[in-house]
This record gives sequence, structure tokens and C-alpha cells, in this order.
Amino acid sequence: MGEREWSWDPSLYRGSAAYYARGRIPYPRTVADRLAEALHLDGSGRLLDVGCGPGSLTLLLAPHFAQALGIDADPDMLREAARRAGEAGLHHVGWRHLRGEDLPAGLGSFRLITFAQSFHWMDRPRVAAAARGMLDADGACVHVHATTHEGIDTDRALPHPQPPRAAIAALVRRYLGATRRAGQGILPRGTPGGEGAIYRAAGFSGPQRIEIPGAVVTRAADDVVASVYSLSSSAPHLFGDRRAAFEADLRRLLREASPDGLFSEQTREIALDIWRR
Repeated sequence: MGEREWSWDPSLYRGSAAYYARGRIPYPRTVADRLAEALHLDGSGRLLDVGCGPGSLTLLLAPHFAQALGIDADPDMLREAARRAGEAGLHHVGWRHLRGEDLPAGLGSFRLITFAQSFHWMDRPRVAAAARGMLDADGACVHVHATTHEGIDTDRALPHPQPPRAAIAALVRRYLGATRRAGQGILPRGTPGGEGAIYRAAGFSGPQRIEIPGAVVTRAADDVVASVYSLSSSAPHLFGDRRAAFEADLRRLLREASPDGLFSEQTREIALDIWRR
């Protein structure tokens, strides 16, 4: 395959849905509690989660709304989200196979619109403008800054070894090359930042920032494997017929790092930026 600069294509997270649900560290309940307090959520109104993946944030926030809707460009992610919603007994949550660029898509208006680790994949000015036009008069948009596939390095004593993330990254590069992969293209400079300027240009005011400290979590080897496959840069399909060999090497690294298969990670803090109409 010839390498080309990135543009969205349907293979971005192909094969990652089940791994994403297991491999990403869940958002803590504090995220929902702090947003409910800041936005005076009372069980009324509607929630729209844009780029919802397997519903990680959608399902956490859904109890604070009369109706919740998650949209995503990957149908496997939506099937996983619907499965998890059914297990949780959340029957007021719906799912639509849409890209952010499809908004407003006749979906109506919302009290809260969220972007959690998804905005950078979109035509951000276009999507931000559409989202603002879909908010209720007192509505808000929340941008979630989080890293949930892995923790951060720490010198503090932990119950178990930290996953050998540097060695894992080197192993991925050995199989997939030094330039970050994403779908059928590459991201030599990574994903874009500077979203604050995008929201302001769309007419939002803010942000009001809420910061939630990280925590120490325990993860099994299977969770760490899933975290690797949950990334667009190491999605299962990218390995082709070398996937079994890659996974064997990955699991060997994990056994060497922790023979009992348990790991500890210190999670990064989560920042919630609230943007208002």
C-alpha cells in the first residue's frame, strides 16, 4: 500500500470495537457527577454524543437525560454500544450510523452535545458550527480531554508493574513502520489540536473547565492487548496476515513484564471544557 496523507475512510477503527470497550479505561462516575452539577442536569432534555464509539461516555451520562443519542461512523462500534446499553438496562438511548459532518441530520435539538476523544477526526469548523445550531437556548457543548488507552509514567509505588508501553510502541513500529497509521492513510504529525479556537470561531463562549484527577487502576494482560488494538494506529486490520505473530510477540512482552499477568497504571487527569451558546 502506498502511504498517503490522512483523510477519513471507513477502515479507521475497523475491527477495534470490542477491543475498544475492553481496552479503554472507563470514564469515572465523577465525570457525570461534575457535569450534572455544573449544568444542572435533572433527568430532562436530550444528550447527543458525537463520535460515541462503543458508548463509553454516552452510557455514563444517559441517566441524567430523558433521551440520549450516540452517533458514530463505525457500525461495529454502534453494535457494541447497543449491546452494552441493553446489558445496562438503558432503554432510552438510541444509536445512529452518522459522521459528525452529517449533522444536523434532522436529529432535533439537545441540551448537551459531547465530543470525547473524537473531535480531532472531524471537519472541526463545520461540525462545531452545526453542533452550536443544534443546542437548546440554554444548551452546552462539552469537549472531553482524556487519554483512556494507557496511563502515564510514574515513580510512585504501584501494586503491580506498569505495562511496558515503550516496548509495546517499539513493537508496533517494527510491524507497521515508524509513521503513524490511521485507516488507509498516515498521520506523520499526529492529530490536530487547538480546538479552543475552533469553538470560539463557531460562536461558542467559554470554556468553563472542570478537572478530574487521575487514579491508579489494575489491568489484566488481556486489557492491555485490547488497549493496543483499540487505537486507530494499531487497529487489528493494519497487521494483515502478520497479526497472529504480532500478538504473540506482544503477549511475550507482557509475560516478561508481569508473570502473573496483572498491571497497574496511573491514569492521566481528565479535563472537561464546557462551551456555551
